[in-house]
Amino acid sequence: MKKIFLAVLMLATFILSGCGSQGKEESKDEPQATAKEDTQAEAAQDVKGNLKISMLNVGQGDAILIQTGKQTILVDTSDTDERDLLVKELEKLAVTKIDKLILTHPHADHIGSAKALINPSKKELSANPYLEKISVAEVYDNGISASSPLYKSYMKAIDAKGTTYKALKVGDTLDFGNSVKFNVLYPTPELVDAVNGGQKSDPNNESVVGKLTYKKFSMLFTGDAEKEVEASLLANNKTKDLKCDVLKSGHHGSYTASTKDFIAAVNPSYVLISCGPDEERRNTYGHPHLEPLENYLAQGIDEKNILCTRWNGTITITSDGKNFSVQPENNEDWVDKWIKKKQKDKKK
Repeated sequence: MKKIFLAVLMLATFILSGCGSQGKEESKDEPQATAKEDTQAEAAQDVKGNLKISMLNVGQGDAILIQTGKQTILVDTSDTDERDLLVKELEKLAVTKIDKLILTHPHADHIGSAKALINPSKKELSANPYLEKISVAEVYDNGISASSPLYKSYMKAIDAKGTTYKALKVGDTLDFGNSVKFNVLYPTPELVDAVNGGQKSDPNNESVVGKLTYKKFSMLFTGDAEKEVEASLLANNKTKDLKCDVLKSGHHGSYTASTKDFIAAVNPSYVLISCGPDEERRNTYGHPHLEPLENYLAQGIDEKNILCTRWNGTITITSDGKNFSVQPENNEDWVDKWIKKKQKDKKK
């Protein structure tokens, strides 16, 4: 009996060792991932969490959707000519209620679809039937009046619907639900009073600037704020109050924003740019410009972490408050090619 037991034990040991060695030989034949591939795979990992931020692909305009699980917030609404794109994106994400609509400043490529979202006309509903499913609970802007028909139309829409309205200024904090906060860093009350009193100013430099925080994650929203505003933010805030994981590139990646000092203070891991292709009449400026891209790279931001709706489509950030992932709709590496093109154009 003892001999039979030993024989069985030896046979089992042989079989198991054979399986083990076979597994090792097979693993030798498998391609090994490089460190670069490992890094890319890690970066592409989809973090699950309550916070979802989508920089929508709406051409040259701005429209950023924030979903916290408790509230849905839309920052800017693209232009009237881009309304079809905006509505398509909102429908794709099944957005039916916008708890907070934040309009950074009254330029057309930021407020162009505000009126249609708040109180659409029959004509607007006919063109975009999905608008009928969307409601807007609260509207926020910078509190600076404008004379444009677009501005007047959305203010009339607010009155007609009885929508809650509030002007934002530095020091205000909005609660987006699920511990997500939006701290307003600009404009100052003094600027608002001066411009409403008749002082001339560029609407870009009246933009609502705010820092979104969700536990350890943060993102800076800049509207079309330019160098003048960046200097003010640097002068009036501690570096820790500007430091963010993700930066929304000011003014569609224009050379009028993203100074070296500002980028150094913000020190983001990712930069997101919203702009359209050259054939769109509003991007005759050639956004994004060379100078901001060079400043981002000089700060040590990986070119793969500089994303633009023009090439990458809608860009989605997901965070659980500790980690975050950034997923572009299209994985196109455009930065190096675009910089070389811009450098070549500069020499002409």
